[in-house]
Amino acid sequence: MAANSEVSPDGVITGPPEPARKNFMDRFIDSIEWVAAFFVGVVALNTFTAVFMRKFFSVTIPDYYNFGQFLLGILIFWGIAATSYRGTHITVDLVWANASPRYQRWIDIFATLVLLFVVTVQTYTLIDKVIDTKNGHIVTMDLGVPIWPFFLVSWIGDVSAVLLIAIRTYRLIFHPEDIHDAKIKTAE
Repeated sequence: MAANSEVSPDGVITGPPEPARKNFMDRFIDSIEWVAAFFVGVVALNTFTAVFMRKFFSVTIPDYYNFGQFLLGILIFWGIAATSYRGTHITVDLVWANASPRYQRWIDIFATLVLLFVVTVQTYTLIDKVIDTKNGHIVTMDLGVPIWPFFLVSWIGDVSAVLLIAIRTYRLIFHPEDIHDAKIKTAE
């Protein structure tokens, strides 16, 4: 018998229950997390390749440092998107941990609304940076690659953060059972 199988009243052996189907919002959230994970890999690959080539072949890849900086910026904004929804970023929550579940929910709603406001303003101001960089025809030093596409991908990550925080806010207010936060024990 399988580890999670059960026997029904009529003697039929059944397997574990089907996993819950993910709705559109959960798939959207997962896709943003995958994009953030992809950029972690790209940053690591860029760094590894540059160090490997320099150490073993005494070759410096043109603009690798600039690409590393821009990719790290992209990673940061997409990372903000990934962690903002899940609520798994580093927090200091002594008040929250000592509050009753009802007040914990209100604190979560307030904190998420503040985060939504801050990231929305950041997104609004970041689009100016993308436009100014594009209009300024700023390019990298060695290869002359335009840098505005890197800024644009960072901005898209910021927009994704706003969308995910808005989804989190909606779910906190109307469907708290859909929030998949890590369970935190209250302070003792």
